[in-house]
Amino acid sequence: MRLLLIVILALAVCPISARTFAGENEYYRLISVATSAASTTSRSKHWKPAPNGLALEIGGMDFLDDGRLAVAIRKGEVWFLEGVYDDPPSAVTYRRFATSLHEPLGLLNHQGDLYVAQRSELTRLRDTDDDDVADQYLTAAKGWGVTGHYHEYAYGPKRDGNGDLWITLNIGLGLRGEQLKRVTPNAALGYKQGLWRGWGMKLNGNGQLQPICAGMRSPAGLGANSQGDMFYTDQQGNWVATNSLHHMRPGAFFHHAEALASIGDPSSPIRNVEKVPSGLPLPTALKEIPHLRPPAVWFPYKKVGQSATDIMLDASGGKFGPFSGQLFVGEFTQAGVNRVFLEKIDGEYQGACFPFRLGFASAVLRLLQGADGSMFVGLTNRGWSSLGTASYGLQRLVWTGKTPMEILEMRAKPDGFELVFTRPVDPASAANLDSYKMASHTYLYHSAYGSDEIQKAELEVTSATVSDDRLSVYLTVDGLRELFVHELVAEGIRSEDGMPLLHPNAYYTLNRIPSL
Repeated sequence: MRLLLIVILALAVCPISARTFAGENEYYRLISVATSAASTTSRSKHWKPAPNGLALEIGGMDFLDDGRLAVAIRKGEVWFLEGVYDDPPSAVTYRRFATSLHEPLGLLNHQGDLYVAQRSELTRLRDTDDDDVADQYLTAAKGWGVTGHYHEYAYGPKRDGNGDLWITLNIGLGLRGEQLKRVTPNAALGYKQGLWRGWGMKLNGNGQLQPICAGMRSPAGLGANSQGDMFYTDQQGNWVATNSLHHMRPGAFFHHAEALASIGDPSSPIRNVEKVPSGLPLPTALKEIPHLRPPAVWFPYKKVGQSATDIMLDASGGKFGPFSGQLFVGEFTQAGVNRVFLEKIDGEYQGACFPFRLGFASAVLRLLQGADGSMFVGLTNRGWSSLGTASYGLQRLVWTGKTPMEILEMRAKPDGFELVFTRPVDPASAANLDSYKMASHTYLYHSAYGSDEIQKAELEVTSATVSDDRLSVYLTVDGLRELFVHELVAEGIRSEDGMPLLHPNAYYTLNRIPSL
């Protein structure tokens, strides 16, 4: 009954059929390593609880050099888990490595030590006598503001392609009273926040913490793509129309205006922002605010999640299925994972997002790829609302070896899109224009909470040309619009053996239309 309830709730908040839900499990199987006592359907009879009622509210994960899994939990501890690859996971062992941390929301094995972002600093944990207990808690970096507001989370670190470490800092919401005595005010714009709140920061090889980019609301996930460039996810809220994925680079401003409270600091890479207009369609706002940059990908609300979290690059070389080189993004509210294809047009990232997998036991906060290609998923709903039967835990997603019928890539073209599939298509269904429906929309850039889809338009697919190998289709589309999300529904597509697409919906953020 509880599993049925999960399915019903999932159907209520996202466009996925019961067939799709069952099909996801056929291709990607969930194994519960540990979940909270509230969960019964999400674990097998072989599941073994953590010792002494340990609440694995996972905020950070990484593997040690010897293959054990290190996890940071909400309680402020770091634990080592051994046996997490076992199937079934009946003999997982636990050892506490560190304690007394302040809500750690990241963990990284870096240069032989563990690095963790706490509320007020980036901490380096060292075990000097090899007894699996941290002896030294060293400050690796600090310097951002902490007013005491509950929303001032710090995430990370994650490593980019150059080996530099990145962290992201939440904005404070509705600061008042004593909190306002510890803010950085911006007299010209009127914004007040703790120093560097709403910023992405980088720790370079010289141990210096640098502010890089601003405008973040709740940047719960960050990670590098296969080129080594760093990205973060944001969650819908004030100034943030819906969940989004952004390429972090120097001097970029994304959307949350209150982060601009820190631009008066001498080390700020952003200068001379005199006003931030509110209440404009995003394409118009981008013309009026020179520093503003659009997201690489928008996640339309409820259609592709409600609270985006961690980023995982599939670097498995095919061990996790056909999606090697793509990004996977955690989803908190719907207890799922979505998938992202990125490409660069005129030097800027853009791309498409796709539903991937629902049915996790609780809110998905952290993602990590194992040595065998499987995805380790750290769960915690922190008392907030999410689907699932548990409050926290650790699960593992394993590819079964079967290749689902999916849109692998959606590439922008001067007059439409090229769709690449995981399996050869039936040419008759792929060439049939009735197999496709397309529409586009944008969002309102304003200080209020979220945005409806605005300036909607139906688009006409005028031709569909199937490639000789039947692995791709070139769609010509009338009415393409830059800086709009282009929504595709391809329910009529069939594989050569008659299978429909497991997920027929795709959402491409068309920041730039390629030139001829």
